[in-house]
Amino acid sequence: MFRISQYMQELSTVRLPGPRQNPPAPVVIWNLIRRCNLTCKHCYSISTDRDFPGELTTDEIFAVMDDLRRFRVPVLILSGGEPLLRPDIFDIARRAKAMGFYVGLSSNGTLIDQANIDRIAECDFDYVGVSLDGIGATHDHFRQMQGAFDASLRGIRLCRELGLKIGVRFTMTQNNAQDLPALLKLVEKEGIDRFYFSHLNYAGRGNKNRKDDAQLQLTRWAMDLLFATCLDYQQRGLHKEFTSGNNDADGVYFLHWVEKRFPDQAERMRARLVQWGGNSSGVNVANIDNLGNVHPDTMWWHYTLGNVRQRPFSEIWSDLSDPLLAGLKQFPRRISGRCGECRHFDICNGNTRVRAQQLTGDAWAEDPGCYLTDEEIGVSPSHERIPVRIPVTPHIKLRRV
Repeated sequence: MFRISQYMQELSTVRLPGPRQNPPAPVVIWNLIRRCNLTCKHCYSISTDRDFPGELTTDEIFAVMDDLRRFRVPVLILSGGEPLLRPDIFDIARRAKAMGFYVGLSSNGTLIDQANIDRIAECDFDYVGVSLDGIGATHDHFRQMQGAFDASLRGIRLCRELGLKIGVRFTMTQNNAQDLPALLKLVEKEGIDRFYFSHLNYAGRGNKNRKDDAQLQLTRWAMDLLFATCLDYQQRGLHKEFTSGNNDADGVYFLHWVEKRFPDQAERMRARLVQWGGNSSGVNVANIDNLGNVHPDTMWWHYTLGNVRQRPFSEIWSDLSDPLLAGLKQFPRRISGRCGECRHFDICNGNTRVRAQQLTGDAWAEDPGCYLTDEEIGVSPSHERIPVRIPVTPHIKLRRV
């Protein structure tokens, strides 16, 4: 995850970078349930509205939580499917908070209503994230349910009214990119605290729909818009968090953005971005699915490192006999192609490995989702890159921000 607002704020400070430091244990994104009342087009868990057998029981979840705490995991993100469909979700959340975890709830928002908002507030979630794929009909189309946008917006407003920190997650494809400016305006109008921009990653239902991935120039347009909006909010004194995920080339693109607009800050900013270090799947981010399988992150459901019913998470995460986990934890990673030759490899760390694996079969190949030019990353123009032949939707007009 790239914290856009954090680095934007540092343009006006004199903070000097220190040594790179990883947290003691990873953030754990936990898919407690696979059932969901929606069937979203880009769902990485391929959820649907039915029960899935073999999911972890409440007692099993509590036992895993004890191990996670001993292992010094700092953050639990409770996700799904739709986590509010799990009858014990509030018991799990309250126990997690009592144990000292930072606890987030990742929901589609449609089930947050007057009947449960008080119980949600009583859990004292540190953060509630709701996914929006556009405004109105665009969102409903992606979520494949009429009225989903209005229901999610009602849930967002209920959370905001009770003082919960609320955020919106947007996964961009060429079919919903036109709604990004309106979503950013919605963030300001509705007093939403955080906006998370997710690049489409090739996993789950998102993998099946990768033909709809946004073209590289469209991605650059979106990032320019995010940077400009974040800077504008900062200059107006509006505290909003902007983050992006699933494409660590964002850090390198931000450096080029800084070089053009704040050249006197570029050298210091590059040092800060190197300190960040880019992709951390298998290092600072982990995933546990509804069956207890452990993955390097949420996009690796097709690759299992182990199961918490057979071994504690702490043992699974520390076992470097698994070649994928060992390769992800290696620093620097050994990546081929454009990524391996990139002069900014120390910033993005080879970007998203699952995207390379899904398209080439090789987890250590170059990331085909890198939207930077050969010139920008310092590789030979003759280098053959993996093509992404997706036409830009004609009605989307790209403009400089």
